Amino acid sequence: MSMPYDRDEPGHSRRPKATDPHRTAPDGALPPRTGRIHIAARQRGADLTVLGGLALHLPHLIAALAVVLTVSYVIDALTAMPWWLPFGCWSSSGALTFHRPSERLMARWLFGLRHPTPEEDRAIRPVWREVTARAGVDGTAYQLWVEEADDVNAMTAAGHIVGVASHSLRTLPPDQLAGVLAHELGHHTRGHAWASLLIFWYTLPGRVAWRLLLRLTSRDGRLPTGTAAVLIGVLGAAAVALATATYGLVLLPVLTPYLAAAVSRRAELRADEHAAALGFARQLMHVLSDESGRTTAAAAAPTRESLITRLLSSHPDVHTRLHHLQRRLDGRR
Repeated sequence: MSMPYDRDEPGHSRRPKATDPHRTAPDGALPPRTGRIHIAARQRGADLTVLGGLALHLPHLIAALAVVLTVSYVIDALTAMPWWLPFGCWSSSGALTFHRPSERLMARWLFGLRHPTPEEDRAIRPVWREVTARAGVDGTAYQLWVEEADDVNAMTAAGHIVGVASHSLRTLPPDQLAGVLAHELGHHTRGHAWASLLIFWYTLPGRVAWRLLLRLTSRDGRLPTGTAAVLIGVLGAAAVALATATYGLVLLPVLTPYLAAAVSRRAELRADEHAAALGFARQLMHVLSDESGRTTAAAAAPTRESLITRLLSSHPDVHTRLHHLQRRLDGRR
């Protein structure tokens, strides 16, 4: 349900008619919109979680840079192609994450998304317009996609991709679907979507080189026992020496998966804050509670995650998210 508004200046701001900010919407209806809204193109930025993620992956980025430079020099030595050409192509390839045709290819072939059916489009389009209007964002700047999935889920990627699970479109009422979309929009406006994809892409050469090195130095995936013992001893002694010389900073890449997961969990809470700021805290809490109950009921037996699993999880547990959303609700009363 979209609230009527008076237009102050075409394309710049919208002023809703007077509404009671404490009035609750009927079940399934979008809550009333209040206050002045300024429309911007995308409001894309980068919060502290983005900067933290980039800083944590700096060693991996440097390793990938070294790999690409080495390959570029080998190509230069073996062919007439100058080294700077392949290196320059790789360096500038990250811009493709914001290129609309490239994004459409990624959505289809990398993320397995599809275009909404006419019925799905009628369900998602008005809700998306309402969410982006509340955020002051041009909703047409983003591409809406659907993922075939049997759970309540959504995703963002690159610069303009917003994907929603088909189950969400079938089962969620408009207000709860708006809460999910407001969360995903928060990932875009706070820079989480483009940063995660760029980190994945620019660290890929280093990961590929490491896996090739492991495969070349092993036989059938396993080292002989004596060789493995010597290798572990040498690497252990080198690690202790480097850790002593660098005051432990050399071990930071070992902790990167845990620190990156912690940053990712914080990014999810930031996206929840974005949804709450748009007035969808209660609706998002309903979605989280219902989905958690459905998952628990579907499980054959309750399982307790290990500490390592929790530390490596990219999403906070449901109780943590509900706690933060409830605090946002209590703080606005």
